[in-house]
Amino acid sequence: MDIPIFILAGLLVHCVFLVSIFDIYFSSPLVHGMTPQQTPLPPPAKRLVLFVADGLRADSLYELDSNGTPRAPYLRGILENNGSWGISHTRVPTESRPGHVALIAGFYEDVSAVAKGWKENPVEFDSVFNESKYTWSWGSPDILPMFAKGATGDHVYTFCYAAESEDFGAEDAAKLDIWVFDHVKSFFNSSRSNETLFSALNEEKVVLFLHLLGIDTNGHAHRPNSREYQENIKQVDEGVKEIASMIDNFYGNDGKTAFILTSDHGMTDWGSHGAGHPSETLTPLIVWGAGVNYPQKVTSQFFEDNFLKEWKLENLKRLDVNQADIAPLMASLIGVPFPLNSVGTLPVEYLNSSAHFKAESMFTNAVQILEQFKVKMNQKKETTLSFLFTPFKIPVIQDLATNVLSLHVGQSVGFLLISILAVEILVLSFFYRSALTVGLLVFAVWPVITQLWVQAKTKALIWTLLCVLLAIFPLMPVVGRDPNIPLVIAAGLLTLLISCFSLASLCKSENKYRDNEDLKVYFYQMFSVALSTYVVSSTHNSLKNKQGLPVMNQIISWMILVSSPVLLLLSPTFLFQRLFSILLSLMSIYLLLSTGYEALFPLVLFGLMFVWVNMEQEALQHYGLSRKPKLAFFNFTYAMDITQFRQLHLDDIRRSFFFVFFIVTAFFGTGNIASINSFDPASVYCFLTVFSPFMMGGLLLLKVAIPFVLVSCAFEAVQVTTQLSSKRYKGLFMVFFFFQVFFLYSANLYFSLTFLMSLSCSISHYVLVMSLTIFMMVMNGLAQLLTTQRLGLPRRTKHHST
Repeated sequence: MDIPIFILAGLLVHCVFLVSIFDIYFSSPLVHGMTPQQTPLPPPAKRLVLFVADGLRADSLYELDSNGTPRAPYLRGILENNGSWGISHTRVPTESRPGHVALIAGFYEDVSAVAKGWKENPVEFDSVFNESKYTWSWGSPDILPMFAKGATGDHVYTFCYAAESEDFGAEDAAKLDIWVFDHVKSFFNSSRSNETLFSALNEEKVVLFLHLLGIDTNGHAHRPNSREYQENIKQVDEGVKEIASMIDNFYGNDGKTAFILTSDHGMTDWGSHGAGHPSETLTPLIVWGAGVNYPQKVTSQFFEDNFLKEWKLENLKRLDVNQADIAPLMASLIGVPFPLNSVGTLPVEYLNSSAHFKAESMFTNAVQILEQFKVKMNQKKETTLSFLFTPFKIPVIQDLATNVLSLHVGQSVGFLLISILAVEILVLSFFYRSALTVGLLVFAVWPVITQLWVQAKTKALIWTLLCVLLAIFPLMPVVGRDPNIPLVIAAGLLTLLISCFSLASLCKSENKYRDNEDLKVYFYQMFSVALSTYVVSSTHNSLKNKQGLPVMNQIISWMILVSSPVLLLLSPTFLFQRLFSILLSLMSIYLLLSTGYEALFPLVLFGLMFVWVNMEQEALQHYGLSRKPKLAFFNFTYAMDITQFRQLHLDDIRRSFFFVFFIVTAFFGTGNIASINSFDPASVYCFLTVFSPFMMGGLLLLKVAIPFVLVSCAFEAVQVTTQLSSKRYKGLFMVFFFFQVFFLYSANLYFSLTFLMSLSCSISHYVLVMSLTIFMMVMNGLAQLLTTQRLGLPRRTKHHST
């Protein structure tokens, strides 16, 4: 009874560790109760027009076409002749809601919003819109309502198109931006016959917000280097020109309108965003109109990048800002209080105003930030014991411990060094995927080092070959960057080919427990694999031709997703037969979620797992721990007598390490899936194309889990065939994860001393380690379910003649 209690205690400890990191860093940083701060001098502008081109990269807007002409001629003319420009640096996560919160509220997203899908406000926050006299906004239903919901009073108005319009499979998403421009024009035209609206539009402290989602949607669907993405930029440029001209005419060219064009985030070359790649964090910023500086000519300016030369803008002063700095800039231009939760610093170089106005604005900005500190300090003081509330003193690095335990010279020292090196490779794999390649190449020569190749030359050769093949995947680009549907089709055909050979071998086998009725299950599963291969090819051809997702393909995809686990549980529970069935069921689903080379990954991984089960049998015989049984007769459901469980051997620790390493390989093998920008929406296009974050996220998580399931089921087979209790193995691989925590802490201690921005890196890796440990326990339970359970169906009774 003590072993299950130990496992339960270990699970509880890991859960506490995991929750603690969220309690420390993922509690809302926002405070309330500050006094609004406003510049006392009259502002330069009466109104502000904010254009946010969702998903627009800085280089996509500023760079010239191949023929030397600008993609956005109107905006290029503005930054060259009428306004100021620069790059707005966003922060991770580079998603739409966090980006808009930084732009309009001046702080970087409250992390607790992740639990609400970044669509609702877990806590209320102040914004430029809230501080304005009136705000009218047009655009996406995913963005606009959150600022209206958090506003006090009834002065923030939203006009949204239907959520179904945000379709990645649509012919051209630029229609979303055209909708916005058309409705803004209609709004101003209608105001001429509406005295109340006309009067409100002529008030001071007015904000007009145009959220333009077309560029982002086209980027996801067609990639930023596509014709659709670049044509959408031209359409936005033309739309901005028309709106700016219309507004100037509406107000009689009074010179009291300020304009800002920027983006919430950029986008990778493969059409995703969320992480910290420069293509995601560098967004354009162009400001012109009332109170804004004209272009400043310079002879030279220094930046670490080479963008100025590439964009032919070396002689125009580039004014870079942090994304949260735009909120105080907007507040200063129209004279509203700075948002209470803003942490942005006013970029005074954008202002064309007196030194007095700039000084007052900077002072107001500083006082507003100081107010947050005072409230936060008082809150902390009220909830902390007085003798514990002391000023922070700088953690001096302590001298290294001098009393190091002496180790015996010999095998124990060698084993310890090898263990440390092995765990270090695991740690490095969290930072560099190529570390997995090194580990797999070492695995490849394992039969040679241990002399196993002498007794099993064929198996050892196959093991080495598959290790080398699997070692290629961590060296390849992250999944989603270069879609390659022919590779997915090839993976499906290869799966069918391997299935045919396996089925032929099964039919010829002498297993007396084989039931011919069970062969039908395998044929159904092979048909599912073939159907999945066809659906992937057909769906992507249809989307490529801009014909949308075929309804029949969508229905088939969901049917395969539901039926595959059922077919799996109908197969026999003999070791090889059940493992074969698991491969077919999971591959039929994985193919539907694949867009490129990753479709081959589970096939190669499972092949290596299959050989691993055989090699462990050879290892047992090599060390004299077991006779060599026929694996074909092993059944997952047969209860083993506890007296058959052998004692731990040194080689069992090596098996545990193999399992942990393969789990990490399943996690990072085809890309750092912990990074948001590794998720390509195209992976779920066989199931849906209309934007649905939770549905898409669930399907992507399923795709991530499938390699885990394959490894876990293989390890379950290793436990059965090596006659070692799974409870013993759980304790062993938990030891390796405690080692990982130690090394991750050591590595991140170094990084935190050298890079102030490494906190998020430290947290993410800590959470990964803790989550993986808990997740492996869950996978162990799932593997037992998938290998031992079988659904019983009525079978035809065989009548024998007497």
